[in-house]
Amino acid sequence: MQRSGLLIIISSPSGAGKTTLARRLMEWDPTLRFSVSATTRPPRPGEIDGQHYYFIDRDTFRSMVAEGQMLEHAEVFGNLYGTPRRPVEQATADGRDTLFDVDWQGGQQIRASALGPHVVSVFILPPSLTELERRLRTRGQDSAEVIARRMRQSRDEISHWAEYDYVLINDDLEATEANLKAILTAERLRRERRPTLGPFVRELMEEAA
Repeated sequence: MQRSGLLIIISSPSGAGKTTLARRLMEWDPTLRFSVSATTRPPRPGEIDGQHYYFIDRDTFRSMVAEGQMLEHAEVFGNLYGTPRRPVEQATADGRDTLFDVDWQGGQQIRASALGPHVVSVFILPPSLTELERRLRTRGQDSAEVIARRMRQSRDEISHWAEYDYVLINDDLEATEANLKAILTAERLRRERRPTLGPFVRELMEEAA
């Protein structure tokens, strides 16, 4: 039975687990596709243009925003990030779900767009700020200065928790993953997301007449 595609927004402070959860969600359902964002930051080792990000300069980025080609955009730690609009619109029309790893600013812009009715938003909370800082230090990707900046940013991120449809506390990764899968399954079955359900029911009623 056909349905429209979903825009699945997963947000959290850095280190709360959203990247791991998104990866597991895609392993569970290979039809899910990550939205490829555009960014003005330079590629990190191993990152491929067009696969991990579209790496563009600031002038090109600003032109895309001015022309309405970005579904959402924001500046994070001095770099610009945004989601090209057309690939997401096409996926939604084709009934394909798109996964977004964006902050609260990006989530607000996507929900306010014409694609807002197709959004399902989930915010991932850490069990504590102490645990969040421990995770950031353990993964060994950032300097002490960057970790301190991320911790300050995390408080602003967490303050927007009530804007999301669902909020999960990631104190147990397996349980959080199971809850995330349950949310996606239920949202896919919502009546308003299944445009062919009405005609199907009418056929049933005619058959019973």
